Amino acid sequence: MKIYLDGKLVEKEDAKISVFDHGLLYGDGVFEGIRAYNGRVFRLKEHLDRLWASAKTINLKIPIQQKDMEKAVIETLLSNELFDAYIRLIVTRGCGDLGLDPIKCTMPPSLVIITDTISLYPEELYGKGIEIITVPTRRMTQDSLSPNIKSLNYLNNILAKMEAVRGGAMEAIMLNSEGYVAECSGDNIFIVKNGTLYTPPGPEGALLGITRDAVMELAKNKLKIPVREERISIYNVYNADECFLTGTAAEIVPVVSVDSREIFNGEPGKVTINLIKEFKDLTRSTGTPIK
Repeated sequence: MKIYLDGKLVEKEDAKISVFDHGLLYGDGVFEGIRAYNGRVFRLKEHLDRLWASAKTINLKIPIQQKDMEKAVIETLLSNELFDAYIRLIVTRGCGDLGLDPIKCTMPPSLVIITDTISLYPEELYGKGIEIITVPTRRMTQDSLSPNIKSLNYLNNILAKMEAVRGGAMEAIMLNSEGYVAECSGDNIFIVKNGTLYTPPGPEGALLGITRDAVMELAKNKLKIPVREERISIYNVYNADECFLTGTAAEIVPVVSVDSREIFNGEPGKVTINLIKEFKDLTRSTGTPIK
């Protein structure tokens, strides 16, 4: 496997970053997860726009131009002969001393591109759905750290994931400080009620996901389903007609049980099934060509 590291393609074993890098010491950096399908990178521009926005928000200057990052992603995929892949972009603050002050990071930021495959959930669960639980760990508030900064410090999400696993579930619903549904540890969440699709808005603690956006567009434009971004309580989730999760790694996965409460009849719903089909068609026919 070839890894793109600071402008060069190196073997996986040689892809090394200093122990003094702020990305390792403090989680000081940003990342993106992207997917390639059928020889095309899905919504690459949107992912790069979000990476640059995350970096700008934490005052981190990415050391190359966006168009050159796009070329580097394609180059890394080609070097590994991958045309259906998961892509991880990482930009760290760079090397400094052991203090917090990023001004002491005198070395340029490190840029890493990893291309590989990923399977977040077993394939059979996309047909029969997953069971998830609500966990005690709350999503950080906007005034602490915006959920739309995809920083290397993912401890908030990791703790929630650990709680889900300890509870025998594969994913965790995280509530915000006011007790409303924010998102899951690694996915956005949607519910369907009376023919309308609902998802928590960004200010409630939800990452404005790329797959989330695609699903809302498909619902409105292809399936002609009303879409609303508004507060969702766990009561709303329990009593939904359908529930599903979205994410770059997860894609669209049906939820059939939350906190041991069946969602409707305990089977993936019609809207969810139709969205999965439309999303697969979209990812296989659009994107930046790998060539």
